[in-house]
Amino acid sequence: MPIKTAWTTPQTVQWCQYLLDSYAHWVKQELIIRDGTAIEQAERLFNSPFVVASHGIQDDPVLNYGNQTALGLWEMDWCQFTQTPSRVTAEPVNRGERARMLQQAKTQGYFPDYRGVRISRSGKRFLVDQAIIWNICEPDGTLLGQGATFSGWSFLKV
Repeated sequence: MPIKTAWTTPQTVQWCQYLLDSYAHWVKQELIIRDGTAIEQAERLFNSPFVVASHGIQDDPVLNYGNQTALGLWEMDWCQFTQTPSRVTAEPVNRGERARMLQQAKTQGYFPDYRGVRISRSGKRFLVDQAIIWNICEPDGTLLGQGATFSGWSFLKV
């Protein structure tokens, strides 16, 4: 599915609303300016200069959203990204620490100021700094997944 249509599907636009509403609930601030329609907010989120990514609640969660900045950083298109198990965004040696942080976020609702090493599709390693991880929920509190956002990262030498 081309990027232009991927983030405009009703399912993705609704997911963006859950993602944005949940961020505001847990972090007590808005991730983006929330004026305009849901589709305008989805477009603003997709084109934001910071990373926004999320995964579902499967036993081995699969990424289900990545904005343009996330897709570029992980060197994937929409279809590749949304078929990728979330765990493979970290090298095997870093997956235990990642899992502990996700569990802490699940318990607390969100985890501020996360720092960790991630890896792109082509093997480029980068350090994520000051990431926020949060639970994505329906209005009734039903857990749907977890989101992450960050604007600071630096590539690591091989």
